[in-house]
Amino acid sequence: MTNQSSGKALQIAETYVEAIASKNVDAIISVSADDVICTSPIGQITGTQKFREFHGGFARMLKKVTILGVYGDDEQAVVVYNADTHPVANAVVAELLKVKNCKIASTVVIYDAAPFAAYMATTQPH
Repeated sequence: MTNQSSGKALQIAETYVEAIASKNVDAIISVSADDVICTSPIGQITGTQKFREFHGGFARMLKKVTILGVYGDDEQAVVVYNADTHPVANAVVAELLKVKNCKIASTVVIYDAAPFAAYMATTQPH
């Protein structure tokens, strides 16, 4: 199988961010490499199982996602979206996606974690 060109990372990024917006974790995993690496303010995880857990938790917090932009080429893309979540309204998120063999190899998730940490400090563990 050969890598197809004409904005493959851009196409995958569009699928990915639309899956985030619709809370479709299976679709997110379908475009992710088995050894996907995700780096975010809460740390780094590797593999689809951990990535599924990461996105599953995020999906449970989401009220609404507004996609602000998707830009890219064959190898990398950037998605920017506004996440309205139960703990924090209007969290702007940017992700840098690297694509290899038509799958997301890595993503760097950028957002202000301070409002989420403040919320967590006010909740009681079960």
